[in-house]
Amino acid sequence: MKIMKLYKKALLIVSLGLTLNSCLDLDPQDQLADGNLWGAADDFKYFATNFYGWTRDFKSVISDGAHSDWRSDLMTSSSVNMYSNGSNPIPTSDGNYTSNYAHIRRCNLLLQKAASFSGNGDISRYVAEAKFFRAYSYFDLVQLFGDVIITKEPLDITSPELRMSRNDRSEVIDFVIQDLKDAAEVLPETIATDDEGRISKWGAYAFLSRVALYEGTWQQNRNNEERGKALLGIAVDAAKKVIDSKQFELFKPASLGDMAYKYLFILENVQSNPANLTKSANKEYIFYRRHDETIAPIGTNITHGCVANVQYINRKFVNMYLCSNGLPIEHAKSADVFKGYGGLTTEFENRDNRMKNCLLAHGTKYWDNDKPRIDWKGMEGEDATNAITCNVFQGSGYQNQKWGTERKVADTFEGYDFPIIRYAEVLLNYAEAMYELGTTGKALDDALNISLNLVRLRVNPDMPKLTTSFVSENSLDMREEIRRERTIELYNEGFRVDDLKRWNTAIVEMPKPILGVKWTGTDFATSWAGASTMAKDSEGCLILEGGRRWGSKNDLYPLPVDQCQLNPNLGQNPGWQ
Repeated sequence: MKIMKLYKKALLIVSLGLTLNSCLDLDPQDQLADGNLWGAADDFKYFATNFYGWTRDFKSVISDGAHSDWRSDLMTSSSVNMYSNGSNPIPTSDGNYTSNYAHIRRCNLLLQKAASFSGNGDISRYVAEAKFFRAYSYFDLVQLFGDVIITKEPLDITSPELRMSRNDRSEVIDFVIQDLKDAAEVLPETIATDDEGRISKWGAYAFLSRVALYEGTWQQNRNNEERGKALLGIAVDAAKKVIDSKQFELFKPASLGDMAYKYLFILENVQSNPANLTKSANKEYIFYRRHDETIAPIGTNITHGCVANVQYINRKFVNMYLCSNGLPIEHAKSADVFKGYGGLTTEFENRDNRMKNCLLAHGTKYWDNDKPRIDWKGMEGEDATNAITCNVFQGSGYQNQKWGTERKVADTFEGYDFPIIRYAEVLLNYAEAMYELGTTGKALDDALNISLNLVRLRVNPDMPKLTTSFVSENSLDMREEIRRERTIELYNEGFRVDDLKRWNTAIVEMPKPILGVKWTGTDFATSWAGASTMAKDSEGCLILEGGRRWGSKNDLYPLPVDQCQLNPNLGQNPGWQ
């Protein structure tokens, strides 16, 4: 039985009348009278299957969720995002807080029942899954709120823990790390077809690399060097375990050439790419939310919500794409490579190929689910009949195409999977952690060659590798280049704002205005008359959003009013009092 079918039964099992009664979103004690629910191993499996509905998905990442790029410096839209521009107030309530504690409680309930289980069957895997998802939920709380209360039992409304003060974030992270290590020791190395979509040993280690890198750099960039180094060592070890497992590889089939990155994100089990590859060709996704047009469609208007003029892409992000020579556009050696901003498409020339995989240049022919491809032969076949010509004279002048299907399918019924953790992230985690540990010279080059450079060269086979000598010869900053690779590769997947926070650079980057194309003195000035009245900066670039602000307090969300009233010992995050 596949996980999507198990999910329906699991929903019935966990329908215990959950209600909000305390600061930890717990159930009244009498609602735990669950009879024979825990009599067999399958009961634990069905209950654990419900946990898989808690992870990030298209609705929370591509739409406006807590970790979405909508809340970062990479994009804006026709309306201002209050989290992105630092104007969010203290909310009356916050589902990010209460939902995570509801999830933690259910994990604790399974663990409690497992401790007294005497029935038939092995439940160790489901115990490990409960620990993984408890860690997953606690990490989300730490990212958003910092210090939070640790609870290891399914508390009832009379428990004294409901009035305790918060645990320091370091205690919480240590708890998360231990849960992930415990889970990894038990979870299977490979996932059987009938259990496709469940977490594996390598998924737990991959997530551990994310947690330890995040907190290691958070601490290191806030003058806690010793703590930071210890956590970065854990990140390196966890990522290396995934690499050494040889279970995963970057998706780069020769049949898709330098457009493999684009098609990775829209793979389905019907034709969704020119090579007619299906999901079985994808060995990059380590842990993912499964979708299918019939059984479990995405459920949000992913193509129309991402393609063309919905996401107003920031010029700062577009300028981060390297030239084909592996150097930034402003570098002296790029003078003859980068073609400047004079034409409508000149800045797309001689760039990192991920740029054309993710963005649409003016005049580009493309397809969507309304005007789909027909024979998958491109402009040489019937596809030309349905092709749409990109017109960028709206929004920022930069248009996104990542996450947009090219096949005929009803809105919201696209069936590609969402990568909760993919191998490229693990490789980038490893590279960054190795560098931040102080690795230099050949040791760093060796680390980059088994990690970041694989990502960098996936669709850029002729681009120079990132090495210590390349950085030195071209007066580059290794940290900046490692961070650049991460931002480019993980664009629109829900990482950027969290990365800025852990690097302690959000306070610098987030207040900067969000800009569009350079209009003054370019072909845009003569072709896009409608932009003549838009505000422009000193270089003649369109200003999409100005007046942005960000203080150190914005690195954490405020605790909601209702929780502070229920438990006065919670206190409030710095700057939000």
